[in-house]
Amino acid sequence: MARVKGGYTTRRRRKKVLKLAKGYFGSKHLLYRTAHEQVMHSLKYAYNDRKDLKSNMRKLWIARINAAARMNDMTYSTLMHGLKVANIGVNRKMLSEIAIQDPKGFTTICDKAKKALEKDAA
Repeated sequence: MARVKGGYTTRRRRKKVLKLAKGYFGSKHLLYRTAHEQVMHSLKYAYNDRKDLKSNMRKLWIARINAAARMNDMTYSTLMHGLKVANIGVNRKMLSEIAIQDPKGFTTICDKAKKALEKDAA
């Protein structure tokens, strides 16, 4: 049986990895094996960091909402509970944007949440 060398397919695969490794330091962008290891790590880091970004943004939104809520004599948790009782479905990203861009609008949202909590307690 004749020997089959990788040839075209192998070269294409290796060139693709080396292209991804462009700009890496030392042999990491020159040698296929080290480049492949580094590219695999880099892709893993990129995937994990995309997930971490979502968590970090949510923490930032909550901190902003909490700061704005405290200016309106509420805490974050009472505000969120009041919004749930008042059946106001605004997500945290939009609430934080409202708190920054339109403080008066955020104050009206806080007032509605307070009224809903008062009715709920009574």
